[in-house]
Amino acid sequence: MKFKILFYGLLLTGLVTAPAAVYAQQQQEPDSIALANTEFENNFYEALKQKGIENYDKAIQSLQKCQVKEPNNAVVYNELGKNYLALKNFPEAEKAFIKAKDIDPKNRWYWQGLYDVYYETKDFNKSIPVVQKLMDWRKDYYQEDLVSLYMYTQQFDKALALINEMEQTIGVSEKREMYKLQIMSDNKFKKPQKETLEEAIKKNPKVESNYLDLIYLYSDSNEEAKAEEVAKKLEKAIPESDWAQVSLFKFHINNNDGDKASASMFKVLESKKIDSKIKHRVLNEFLIFANNNPKYSGNLAKAVTYFEDDKNVNVPKEVGKFFINKGKFADASQYLEKSLAAKSDDIESIELLLQTYAESAQNDKLYKKATEYTDLYPTQASLYYYAGLGANRLQQYAKAKEWLENGIDFVVDDAKLQSGFKKQLEQAKSGIAGKNK
Repeated sequence: MKFKILFYGLLLTGLVTAPAAVYAQQQQEPDSIALANTEFENNFYEALKQKGIENYDKAIQSLQKCQVKEPNNAVVYNELGKNYLALKNFPEAEKAFIKAKDIDPKNRWYWQGLYDVYYETKDFNKSIPVVQKLMDWRKDYYQEDLVSLYMYTQQFDKALALINEMEQTIGVSEKREMYKLQIMSDNKFKKPQKETLEEAIKKNPKVESNYLDLIYLYSDSNEEAKAEEVAKKLEKAIPESDWAQVSLFKFHINNNDGDKASASMFKVLESKKIDSKIKHRVLNEFLIFANNNPKYSGNLAKAVTYFEDDKNVNVPKEVGKFFINKGKFADASQYLEKSLAAKSDDIESIELLLQTYAESAQNDKLYKKATEYTDLYPTQASLYYYAGLGANRLQQYAKAKEWLENGIDFVVDDAKLQSGFKKQLEQAKSGIAGKNK
């Protein structure tokens, strides 16, 4: 009974077409019409049930029985296509979806099914006309796919034209910018493209993408002065352009102008238009700059706060690692503290922080934090080592001996740490003996 309810519900919504036999056989006896109709419905319900439990072969058998009754029912062919696709029988899936869309070309989902087949088989040339048709329903959605298809089939002229069109209507994206850079790295596009872009900027100075393309071309040709000039023109023509700041930031860094670089960096980090990957790249470049120019360490610390909600990268932790590698342990500890403030149970950050305290002789912090963290990780040998090290440095030798003896049994397959424990234990025992004299 529930299958009949489902079927008639689908009929009402238009998702399943009424069996053609009902209309074609109006002059037949009522009993024979009902019998034919019931047979079709039963087979169709069975096909849906078998597909639902992934018995695709059985679903196809039931649908083929439906075909006999209604050879021009697009819904049947669409279901056949789905089942053949699930079995990765791509030739039959293609035939089924083509038949479905030929019968009912106004149904988007039949075209989508055909596109799914071509996507799975990486038949990019056949995909293009299908995606162009799908754009009748969702232009903004399928445009992105069409750009990629043009790139895969090396139709760079068409790809570039579509990218430029999309930049005017929906803005810039990192993926399309990557495609554009790939296209314009081809010598075929370089020389004429510069002249074309310069002319386009003169005619319409408010089109941001023309400036960005020209900046890239000049930079790629090692004409940095011209590229910087274009970036400045962009900033002047479109003061609200966030992308101008990305280019200007790079030029200011190269010119060793920390104040201007900082200003551009903060505009980039504040922007909602610029992708997070680009923001990370800007931060990384400023990190290297600030390492060589410590007067800008405050700006670096401020920049890191823009990534507090980043779910993919623990930015303070990565900055801390950078400074550890540079031997700047006091700087590293500040960022690792921020990292642990956001995620207090990150054992790697804990160990790195204790390392920075040890290396920068922050012995009070070393002992306090190491002993506190043993409550969180009571079997982590390194924490007992740092607690013993800190206590030894504070000349609390009895405590050092206790921590080290409690922790040494947790050392597993780490010769360096084992050696460190023994060295600190000797120092603790020697310290105790010295006090007892």
